[in-house]
Amino acid sequence: MSEQNEFLFSEPANDTDLLLALFEKSDQLFVKKLSNNDRDWARFENKHQAGIYIPHEHRDGGFFPALKVKERDDPDADEIRERFFGVVWPQASDEPKDTRLVHYTSKGQETHLTRLPKALFSDLLPASFLVMGRIEGEPEPLYECMTIDSGSDDAAYLTELLALGPEFIIGKFDPAGLIEDERERILDFAEQVIKAWLAGEIIPFAAANAAMPNTTDLAGMARGQFLERHGLTTLNPFEIGNPGDALREISRSIEWDLFREFQRRERAVALVRIVMGDDPVTVDAAHVIRRLVDELPEIDRLLLSASQQRKSRAGYSYEHHIEAMLTGGGIPFEKQVIIEARKRPDFILPSLKFINAKKPEAETGLILSAKTTLRERWKQVEREKGKRALHLTTVDENIAGNAIEDMASFGVHLVIPESLRDKNETEYKHHKNVLSFREFCDNVVGPNIEKWQ
Repeated sequence: MSEQNEFLFSEPANDTDLLLALFEKSDQLFVKKLSNNDRDWARFENKHQAGIYIPHEHRDGGFFPALKVKERDDPDADEIRERFFGVVWPQASDEPKDTRLVHYTSKGQETHLTRLPKALFSDLLPASFLVMGRIEGEPEPLYECMTIDSGSDDAAYLTELLALGPEFIIGKFDPAGLIEDERERILDFAEQVIKAWLAGEIIPFAAANAAMPNTTDLAGMARGQFLERHGLTTLNPFEIGNPGDALREISRSIEWDLFREFQRRERAVALVRIVMGDDPVTVDAAHVIRRLVDELPEIDRLLLSASQQRKSRAGYSYEHHIEAMLTGGGIPFEKQVIIEARKRPDFILPSLKFINAKKPEAETGLILSAKTTLRERWKQVEREKGKRALHLTTVDENIAGNAIEDMASFGVHLVIPESLRDKNETEYKHHKNVLSFREFCDNVVGPNIEKWQ
């Protein structure tokens, strides 16, 4: 722990601006979703791992400076290969600090990045990110690094900026290449937009090609792609090996990709209509510039609405997928039923009448709430349950262990994707109130379906 320097912190800058600046000036980016060990050294004094684990293929992949053999007093001792290099942590200071990349050959390929600012790691939620940029310089490249908390809006921005899928753990990125890929994706559509505008058909073109589907339809499209991809006919959790992982793939991967493409088209057409209008007219540069200046508030509203649209749709779509899975499995349920004043849980299994019946089997009924992300919202859900059993399903990776313990104290059970249960990046392991969706179906729902019919 002695290697971890304490830095003096200035007033924090906006992390989104810092992230975008790092993306724009770096010739390469290294991104890692932090494991628990990658964070625990900054939180607990009894942890042996100092700093962040770097796999050897990334250590030797050209992003980091080459290691050198450390001189040791004992010539027969196992080699220690290391490299000190300056890294700027803009969330802490504009001054570079010596960071150490070290490989103890006595431990195989194990390599760590050490001498890091503890304060940037100590409060991170599970599955947070390290983002490191390499910037061309002479005689050697410069490095800039920041951490992105998984519970922040910046994590969503990073995910979108680099098109990170839900299974992403570690990778190296070429920012210029990503920009070019995005440019290629929109060029073909841009040609269609131009053609429609010149023909005076931009309004019907927008309706036919750039209208965002409603939440229900988009969720249905995502499930359709999943079923086709896996050769399935229905979303039956008793027939799918890992139903929780299926929900995560549908909501966090397939639907997200569909949403991004529709939103890209929707924004492109809306921007053309704001700046150019709906009718084809001869325009010059001065006209376009005047329109851009005049319509700047409308353009701001367009971009802001796009951000709000992403946030507002996620929770509703996840409910649609849960509903489809309950239906596919023949599991009886009622949706959005008012159980008491202002209390409207997502699902009641099998029905409000059943769980309110004064019969012994009524205790087998339960409330199932669906949240793509939890943060503090689980406390609101807890207030809805009363004395009834509550299961809260999520595809979120970043629930801290102390929050899971708080849920347990209120009798809340978490239902999560199977692959997240024992991942090194999550804190779900060893908590008795955490079930995989497979366990929920087999051990909670399955034995009671006959009683619920």
